[in-house]
Amino acid sequence: MEKRAIIVDDELATCELIEKVLTSAGIESLTVTKSKEAPEILRHGRFAVAFLDYHMDFPDGRVLARQMRASGSNCGTPIVMISDDQRPGAVSEGFEAGASFFLYKPVDKDRLQKLVRATQATIESGMRRTRRVELKSKVSIRFRGQEIEGQTINVSMEGMLIRTPKVVPIGSSVEVCLQMSRTETIAGVGSVVRMHGREEMGIHLGRLTLEESQRLQEHLLPLIAM
Repeated sequence: MEKRAIIVDDELATCELIEKVLTSAGIESLTVTKSKEAPEILRHGRFAVAFLDYHMDFPDGRVLARQMRASGSNCGTPIVMISDDQRPGAVSEGFEAGASFFLYKPVDKDRLQKLVRATQATIESGMRRTRRVELKSKVSIRFRGQEIEGQTINVSMEGMLIRTPKVVPIGSSVEVCLQMSRTETIAGVGSVVRMHGREEMGIHLGRLTLEESQRLQEHLLPLIAM
């Protein structure tokens, strides 16, 4: 069966660009510019990937993503949320609704192509939207004025599992600085959501800025697509 995508966005130019990239990847696409038509299409169709506009007339991308995650046919479909929302909480809201990746406006063709490759790797490997990538990088967290250094075990777009000499209580808000390379760091605020023993903590990255989230995604995409 041929792979088919759905694009729901009220900006025709954005739809056309996404459609061209999908076609070059051998993926058919269905474009919907009126979001009120999308629920019925999603209810009866099955899609290999979905591109949903974060902000539209009701139902917006978040509402449609929740519908997909609750459905039988599209519950595991990779969802790319298209967004120009600059709020730090927008990314977290999108992931909570069911997004797998974010595509930021104005849409960059190279980033879009990387995303398409990553979504296909997700489909073929049967992986969840919270795909964790094994990654050993230096990380430091700050809690109540104390800085704790450690190393990541795995990282996803939503969080990370880290090993540190000291853990902090579950529910704590922490400042996070992740060393992605010798010259690049990603900083934001997260919360401790679980503990493994006395040296490992799971941190949810719920308050990254749009820029920091985009940089993290660009670093992880090649690893997800492997």
